[in-house]
Amino acid sequence: MGKGQREKKDRKQPHIALFISALRKGGSERVLVNLAEYLKDNGVEVTVVTQYEGQGEYSLSPGIRRVFSEITEEEKSRSRVVNFFRRFFKLRGIWKAERPDVILSFIGKNNLMALLTSSFLRIPVVISVRGEPKEEYYSGVLRFFAKTYFARAAGVVLQTKEAMQFFPERIRKKAVILKNPLNPSFVRERFEGERERCIHAVGRMDANKNHEMILRAFAALAADFPEVRLVIYGNGECREPLIKLSEQLGLSERISLPGAVSDVADKIYRSSAFVLSSYSEGMPNTLIEAMCMGLPVISTDCPCGGPAELIEDGVNGYLIPPGDGKALEERLRILLSDREKAEKMGRNASKLLEEYRPEHVDRTWMDYLLSFLPAAK
Repeated sequence: MGKGQREKKDRKQPHIALFISALRKGGSERVLVNLAEYLKDNGVEVTVVTQYEGQGEYSLSPGIRRVFSEITEEEKSRSRVVNFFRRFFKLRGIWKAERPDVILSFIGKNNLMALLTSSFLRIPVVISVRGEPKEEYYSGVLRFFAKTYFARAAGVVLQTKEAMQFFPERIRKKAVILKNPLNPSFVRERFEGERERCIHAVGRMDANKNHEMILRAFAALAADFPEVRLVIYGNGECREPLIKLSEQLGLSERISLPGAVSDVADKIYRSSAFVLSSYSEGMPNTLIEAMCMGLPVISTDCPCGGPAELIEDGVNGYLIPPGDGKALEERLRILLSDREKAEKMGRNASKLLEEYRPEHVDRTWMDYLLSFLPAAK
C-alpha cells in the first residue's frame, strides 16, 4: 500500500475534489463555489482544481485548497500532442497526490479529462453537464465520447429532463437531476413597493446570450416609456459591440453596460423586469435568482428546457421563442404598462424560493456526493 493510500485510509474526514476550468464569474462557477463553501462548512475537506486563474474570479474561503492543472510556459512544447499529454499527466498527478474520495467535474471537456486522467485510480468520478448537451458537446467526436465514455462515471448530474434525453439508456440509469443551489445573497423577502423603472439582464456577453435582442426590443418601446432604463451586467466579447449599438440606437444615456459586479442581488432587487434572452441554456442561475427574489421575468423558451421547467407562461413569468425580438417587445410593454399584472407575476415567481433554498439544495448535492464513499456503499 502506497503512502497516499495509507493517508486516505487513515483519514476520517471525507475529501471531495471539484474540477472546473477557472472560477471566473459565471453561473456554473458560482454553483461550484457555493457548493465548495457549503461542503467545507459541513466537515468535508475540499480541493478545487482549476486549469488556470481567470480575471474577476469568485473568491474561496481560506479553508478550501486550490490547485492548478495547466502546464506552465516552461512546460509547453510546440507540439499540441505533446502539450495534451503533459496536461493529462499533470492532472493525473494531482489526483494521485490529493487522493480525493470523490471527484466532481463541471462542464464539457473537463468531464472527459476527469474520467480519462483518473482511470484505474479507484476514485469515483461524478460529472456534471451544465448546459445544453448538444452545445456543450458540439462536435461529432465529443458527442460520441459523451454518449459512450460517460458510462464509466460513477454518477452523472444533469440540469433538465430534456438534457436527459440526449444520453443513451445506460447513462440515463446513473444520471440524476439536481437543482442549482441558490446564492445566499438572493435569499430575501420580496421587495414590495414602488419599483425602479428599469429593465435588467445578467450574463456573460457572448453571441449565445443574445443581448442584442434586448437592446433592439428596448429601442422599439423606449419612446413610449421615457422614464425606463435598461441595464445589463456582465463581461464578454460582445460588450463593446453592444455599447456601440446603444450609441447607434441613440440610447446610450438610457442603456448601461457596466460589466460584471459582485452585488447583483442588490442591483436588481427593485427591478421592473428581468430578461433572459439566450439561444440555449442549461438551468439558468440568473433566472432562478431573479424569480426567487420575486422579479417579473421574461425568458426565451430555449433548449435544453430549463426556463420552461421554471416558468408557467403568463402565471409566474413569460416564455418567448428564442430570437423573437417582437415577442420580447410585446411582453415588456405589458410588464411596464400593467403594474398590477407585473406584481402578481413577481409574487408567483417568488414561490420558487422554497424549492431553491441553498441549505436544502446544497445538502442534496452533499448527500449525493458522499453516497459514493466506500463506507456509504
